[in-house]
Amino acid sequence: MLIIPIKEGENIDRALKRFKRKFDRTGTKRSLQTRKQFTKPSVKRRAEIQKAQYIQGLRDAENL
Repeated sequence: MLIIPIKEGENIDRALKRFKRKFDRTGTKRSLQTRKQFTKPSVKRRAEIQKAQYIQGLRDAENL
């Protein structure tokens, strides 16, 4: 559970913005979406490999 203490004289919009930022950083929404549907370990591994290949391609293009 996220707790956002509101400081003296702080605007509610600013506190809400801090809450949203903290919520995004914790990855709660992302984890809920991944747990919503089962993905096979082989599919997860394939996605990791594709991501690694993509990043490596970007780094190789940057070094040329």
